[in-house]
Amino acid sequence: MSGASLLQLFFSGLTIGSIYALIAVGFVVTFSVTGILNLAQGEFAAVGALTAASLHMHGAALWVSVLAGTAAAVLLGIVMERAVIRPARRIDLLSVVIITIGVDIVFRGAALMIWGADPLTLAPFTDRPPLHLGGATLDWQTVWTVAISGVFFVALIWFFRTYQGKAVRAAVMNHTAARIVGIRPSRLSFYAFAVSAGLGGLAGTIVAPITGATYDMGLMLGLKAFVAAVIGGLNNAPAAVLGGLLVGLLEAFTAGLISSDYRDAITFIVLLLMLFVRPSGLFGRTAGKRV
Repeated sequence: MSGASLLQLFFSGLTIGSIYALIAVGFVVTFSVTGILNLAQGEFAAVGALTAASLHMHGAALWVSVLAGTAAAVLLGIVMERAVIRPARRIDLLSVVIITIGVDIVFRGAALMIWGADPLTLAPFTDRPPLHLGGATLDWQTVWTVAISGVFFVALIWFFRTYQGKAVRAAVMNHTAARIVGIRPSRLSFYAFAVSAGLGGLAGTIVAPITGATYDMGLMLGLKAFVAAVIGGLNNAPAAVLGGLLVGLLEAFTAGLISSDYRDAITFIVLLLMLFVRPSGLFGRTAGKRV
């Protein structure tokens, strides 16, 4: 395979890896603040993509559609946290995880009823000819994907250096001590679900111009992002970003060098190996016991 072909595979992996990374960071934010593994995370991406594509196909401006799609995902995350997660917070975490699986199924069924099974399309963010680098083609949507993801990752790292970010970490380590100094863990849970849903919705609007928007797209996006989060470490957001990029590149090179039939299998084989060899992830930090 030529160097240009390898570079093309790299661009493809970088694109989808950035999407996985955004959703994976949503997993990490929710898990770090609440201790809950929200397996409905991928559905936020589906809702964001479907809402944006539907509005744009009915005449709304592109950026209005993207913002509305992201806002719809945030609203869905807030509703989920208040209506489902908050009432169930006193039961064991395994039961809450099972509840999120049920929420995932409900969201996907509702999306099928609202938008149907036919894929929807969303226009690319920039309507220009692709760039040509080293014999490979770089689509402008790829540039947007990497740029937007990078901005949000930097913003997230900055946030955890602020007072509010330190308050989040304090609440994670010790809920009782956090309440004594005026930090409300329940409010942090609200914000965590809103932020993670927004990241998922944004990822869906970014990937929709590339793959289209379908009612079941969130299932595979969520699973791949979960693999990325596990590879990086469920308590380390920057590492989850690297995990997303690794999964994207692994998929792209597997499809290009071996066969696309093995793309998904290879990803989940890596997940199993990580769970057996290093459950905390390649870059995961050992966390203290929650009290």
